[in-house]
Amino acid sequence: MVYLYLMTEEKKELRKRMRTLQEQFLTDKESVGKETERLWTALEKEEAFATAGTILLYMSIPGEVATGEFIRKWYPNKRIAIPLVVGDSLILKEYNPDLLHEGYKGILEPSDDSVTILPENIDLAVVPGIAFTQSGKRLGRGGGFYDRLIPALHCPVFGICYPFRIVKDLPTEPWDRLLTKVIS
Repeated sequence: MVYLYLMTEEKKELRKRMRTLQEQFLTDKESVGKETERLWTALEKEEAFATAGTILLYMSIPGEVATGEFIRKWYPNKRIAIPLVVGDSLILKEYNPDLLHEGYKGILEPSDDSVTILPENIDLAVVPGIAFTQSGKRLGRGGGFYDRLIPALHCPVFGICYPFRIVKDLPTEPWDRLLTKVIS
């Protein structure tokens, strides 16, 4: 039990450090815009993206790689799934700009009326996080939503983040799954 407590404290400290780095990074809007464009361009060059018909993305919040323009660019050509928080789970719904509302913690979510997409029908998942390693470890915000979703996916799962979110190593739990790739 002591080990789990220490890991929790370590994660708490890392999340705090990442908030400080995020505040510093977000002050330079021009750099944020350039980095965002660079990261999405890198994703577009991936074979997994080129061959994917249905892609799971997220509705970004400040500090995450902004998804709004990218989703609007690709939803006419690819089926885009975005998460809806229901209890302690994520339900995947088809993106429809007319069926979005403010949901969990103020994040845009699809309405209940949006078409549900089963996890096994996702061809590529792109997930956010607080910190990542190049080897595919991911630290989330602490709710465990993606930790519960990722094992149900049968596709490549990519993390995408600004370079300041890459760390040498992260504490892991038995249920953590390595991501296929991290784009930073």
